[in-house]
Amino acid sequence: MRTTGEHLLRELAPQVLGAVVRRYGDFGSAEDAVQEALTAAALEWPRSGLPENPRAWLIQVAARKLTDQVRSESARRRRETKLVLEAPPEQNVVPPPDEARVEEDDTLVLLFMCCHPALTRPSAIALTLRAVGGLSTAEIASAFLVPEATMAQRISRAKQSIKRSGVGFVMPPPEERNASLGAVLHVLYLVFNEGYATSSGNAHHRVDLSGEAIRLARAAHELLPENGEVSGLLALMLLTDARRDARSGPSGEIIPLDEQDRALWNREAIAEGVRLVTDAMARGAAGSYLLQAAIAAVHDEAARAEDTDWPQIVALYGVLMQLADNPMVALNHAVAVAMARAPADGLALLEGLDRDPRIKDHYRLDAVRAHLLERSGAITAALPYFSAAAEKTASIPERNYLLLKIARLRAS
Repeated sequence: MRTTGEHLLRELAPQVLGAVVRRYGDFGSAEDAVQEALTAAALEWPRSGLPENPRAWLIQVAARKLTDQVRSESARRRRETKLVLEAPPEQNVVPPPDEARVEEDDTLVLLFMCCHPALTRPSAIALTLRAVGGLSTAEIASAFLVPEATMAQRISRAKQSIKRSGVGFVMPPPEERNASLGAVLHVLYLVFNEGYATSSGNAHHRVDLSGEAIRLARAAHELLPENGEVSGLLALMLLTDARRDARSGPSGEIIPLDEQDRALWNREAIAEGVRLVTDAMARGAAGSYLLQAAIAAVHDEAARAEDTDWPQIVALYGVLMQLADNPMVALNHAVAVAMARAPADGLALLEGLDRDPRIKDHYRLDAVRAHLLERSGAITAALPYFSAAAEKTASIPERNYLLLKIARLRAS
């Protein structure tokens, strides 16, 4: 029940919050009430079993919590003002939820609200994971290696920003939705990346984060099935996450792509990702996420590392670089060129990135240069770059991988 219950609660969290916010209006108060309802369910359901309608149960409990909040606030105001003519508390009680609308799913509306332009990216990510992903403040704080109190303040400020913005709980009109969709997808992309390749700490990946990002991207795709970038983002996540079981060894050590046991790759996820890419491409879409997904599909469809169609990957990166000025894309393009042609060709492309302030001090630039030098046979020249990358990365598994690489090269 514990695993099943947790999954169900996270799935229901945005639906319940959507129903409560739609009915009562105040996002911050509604979100607090829903979190209390989720906590109550986590304690009650294992003892008494799942209710006949879990979502309605949660909505009713959240409504009661919200009623208690309103009564408490009303009582506080009466005590402070001592106004004997103030309306009785019964007039301030929150009405019961509209049962006719309990079954509506407002996940996408919540995603847009949590990614409102008034919020910073870190705040949008935190609020999305809390309100839409159903993660607790403690879980989010743990994922991003900050104290729970710090994360609670960040989420509280985000909710206040939403309140001050005056945004209504409705799907934005087409022009606003199109303008905001990029932010929604980018937040999901960042959440997935942090889960799949954790940027700091002991863990190489956080399945809770990557799993939530996939679930939310799937919900977005269900609501916007014809949008090529939504399809592309979901496909990219599936095709990337399909390799998860092969990315680490028994002791948690990193296994690079070309050394992974491809029998461990999730073929069902790969098939779904390839299908999404194929269908979106057939509709004429060619956005950034879809192109990245197409590149991931080329990797995943290769039975062996040596079967990888590197010229096709080079071509796809070429198109991707025309869409966005992204140094990480340029770095990956250099790797693809090195694999398709020769290491020297890839190394030549890195020279331009040395002058780009966005990446010139990033550990990945040092790591890629080290790997390409190693492939060219220049082991002595590669070692300082491996060392520099190991010093710069905040990921312990990445650092261990690089240090082990240095030790093996020195011993060879």
